[in-house]
Amino acid sequence: MPLIIIPTSELLWVRVAALLCTCTAFSVAAHGGSLPNYFIADWYIFCWAFGFAFTLLVLLAEVFGFQARVPVSWKDFPITVASYSALLCLTASILFPLTYLRGQQASYVSSEARGHRVASTVFSCLATLAYVLEVSLTKARPGEVAGYMATAPGLLKVCQTSVACVIFIYVSHPVSYNSHPALEWCMAVYCICFILSMAVVLVCVGGCTGYLPVPLPKFLSVYGLLAVAMYLSATILWPVFQFSKHSGQVTGYRSDLIVVAVLTAVNFLLYLADLAYTGRLVFVSV
Repeated sequence: MPLIIIPTSELLWVRVAALLCTCTAFSVAAHGGSLPNYFIADWYIFCWAFGFAFTLLVLLAEVFGFQARVPVSWKDFPITVASYSALLCLTASILFPLTYLRGQQASYVSSEARGHRVASTVFSCLATLAYVLEVSLTKARPGEVAGYMATAPGLLKVCQTSVACVIFIYVSHPVSYNSHPALEWCMAVYCICFILSMAVVLVCVGGCTGYLPVPLPKFLSVYGLLAVAMYLSATILWPVFQFSKHSGQVTGYRSDLIVVAVLTAVNFLLYLADLAYTGRLVFVSV
């Protein structure tokens, strides 16, 4: 019977730690957390399950040497998985305790269920740290030949798409962009930039950069400049046309609008940093 020799490394153990922490987080929460059957509870479970499933896929592929058989760029896929998993687990680590360990959600549950929720929060935080460490171990170093997603602009694309997803949640429940053409433009900015940034991620992870009609660095430079200009307009127009209608009102709806304004500014800064990095990045495709 042939022996399977599993190479050990710091990166391997970090991935194993992330796998165990995410598995524990969603298992404990689903089994004994007594979470109400709300969409938000399913979202937290998804955050942990996403990291667990894709980390398991990466581990199995590398342990058994299946990288060449997986139809993706292995220089880009693992770090992309780790980056999205880090952001998802970070989101769950912050929002899960705010949702289920305070207020009414925590008042009417048993001490055992509360303990399960605390355990899920702790393991979610540990998973976040593990994924952040994995990203730091696998990102490109100066002068190193690496995939695009391992570079700073690639990691910024992950952050941009993640922030855009949060913006979509806040502007859709209730719909808060259909009262003025300027706000509809802001929504168009969020959608266009999200689609193009996600397309770049998918093209790089899929190893399809060689099939583009224009060189990827040139496309990224032009797109980065347009995205910065578009997000700058949204950063200005959103608060101007939203808060003028709700001035003096302190409501939950207004707080959602403030969150969108802040996240729009954050994404503007992310696109600005992306443009600055892209301008001096020499992208090497192997």
